[in-house]
Amino acid sequence: MKAALWEIETFDYHTAGEPFRIVPALPFLIEGETAIERRENAKAGDANNIRKLLVNEPRGHADMYGGFVIPPNDSGAHFGALFWHREGFSTVCGHGTMALGTWAVRSGLVRAPEDGETDVVIDIPSGRVTARVRMVSGKVSDVAFHNVPSYVVDRGVEVKTADFGRLRVDLAWSGALYASLPAASAGLEVTPSNLAKVVAAGHQVAAGLANHAAAHHPSDTRLEGVFGTIFHEPMNHAGAGLAQRNVSVFADGQVDRSPSGSGTAARVALLTDSGELAESEVLEHYSMIDSHFSARVVDNVSGPEGGLVVEVSGRSFPMGEGKFTLDADDELGLGFVLR
Repeated sequence: MKAALWEIETFDYHTAGEPFRIVPALPFLIEGETAIERRENAKAGDANNIRKLLVNEPRGHADMYGGFVIPPNDSGAHFGALFWHREGFSTVCGHGTMALGTWAVRSGLVRAPEDGETDVVIDIPSGRVTARVRMVSGKVSDVAFHNVPSYVVDRGVEVKTADFGRLRVDLAWSGALYASLPAASAGLEVTPSNLAKVVAAGHQVAAGLANHAAAHHPSDTRLEGVFGTIFHEPMNHAGAGLAQRNVSVFADGQVDRSPSGSGTAARVALLTDSGELAESEVLEHYSMIDSHFSARVVDNVSGPEGGLVVEVSGRSFPMGEGKFTLDADDELGLGFVLR
């Protein structure tokens, strides 16, 4: 009998309903000096095959998300991470960063006090981010994702779509490029009953922006391209600040169950720029399933790589631990995706 080709240990978490499958160690080293170099090298070979193994059915599903823990760029971070989904490797992942911070503290990889906050610093392809984990009586209470600087790229960009007419979107960078538009402008509502139409609209918007000048990163071609389309709508809110519901469609039709960590940072950048959200105010951000993040600006960085440092707060929980294998005789190999 042939031995299994791989045995991959995983720790499965969810952040506000969005899955994140953590791989703390691979059976080989992904070459590169930095996270962005390792991302480029991971796109081919065994790292990409393991991504497919863990995303694809029957071990995963069409909307699966996860990440590899990798060495940090330097001693300033605790570790690095490569984020992946069904289409490949993303440059940022807020909900994944929140899951990784929670996992690092719960596992003892990063020591934390019984009460108080601990910063888990992580190198990712788009920069260095922090998961600020808050402990209460020895348990993780919540976690705040401090993203790379976010900023507005362009506004009112017209996109022609086959099924939803001419739409206008606003573009913002938050470790990846997001296109935002009111759901109502496409004749949609952010509800599960509209899921198929939302996915179709998100795919058509991203496709329509593929060759737009604003989709090109100004300094690094490895970071360019529209990653996600965010459809948003207002919510009634009695307190200070602002409340919105949104859904992010990314990776050619994948749907974020959470309010989207990096997508929320992009929304804060746009809302702050338009004056709808003061820098001292909080955005209460809800997902299609009514899970929730709170977000606010915590810093304003000047310079060519500057922008607003946005803190996105939520909760992340473990769901299980596993060991995934690929038997050498398994005719389905790395698996399949039906949608």
